[in-house]
Amino acid sequence: MSRKAWIIIGVVAVVAILSISFVVSGFNQARRMNEAVSAQWAQVENQLKRRFDLIPNLVETVKGYATQEKTVFLGIAEARKAYFSAQDVPGKARAAGQLEGALSRLLLLQERYPELKSNENFMKLQDSLEGTENRIAVERKRYNDMVRELNVYTKTFPGMFFASWAGVKETQYFDIPKAEEAAPQVKF
Repeated sequence: MSRKAWIIIGVVAVVAILSISFVVSGFNQARRMNEAVSAQWAQVENQLKRRFDLIPNLVETVKGYATQEKTVFLGIAEARKAYFSAQDVPGKARAAGQLEGALSRLLLLQERYPELKSNENFMKLQDSLEGTENRIAVERKRYNDMVRELNVYTKTFPGMFFASWAGVKETQYFDIPKAEEAAPQVKF
């Protein structure tokens, strides 16, 4: 074979190797991004679970002072049940938003019951819950950032081809339901 044939074979081999590397890299990136979103959702769920574990203690503490506030307690119980029965991210996000509204109303009960403010158990639980709410906000933001990256990748060239090939689809953000964006109104 001539030198020219070897050069052509070499160029074709380099182009083939680069093309294969590009395709494999794009495929792997789509899968990595999808796994990162799933892992970040697991972090959000960890914090939501922590919240749901703290709430019964907070509710029991408040119940001793606010026995007639059954609607608040029922709202919390319903939100907790909805969260654990939800099968997907949007369902869990709706339940978490529902719970945020109920929790706000629960924490506002301390205005009605001043002796509750001085209860040490209530204050410790409230501090723990506030810390958990901050963690949830951070994890929700991280999750939404990763979802944005994945969604941009699945909608732009050439990522859309790699994502489709890898079976990776656009993911939903963890948004607060519109009904929960307004501050809760507590009326006695």
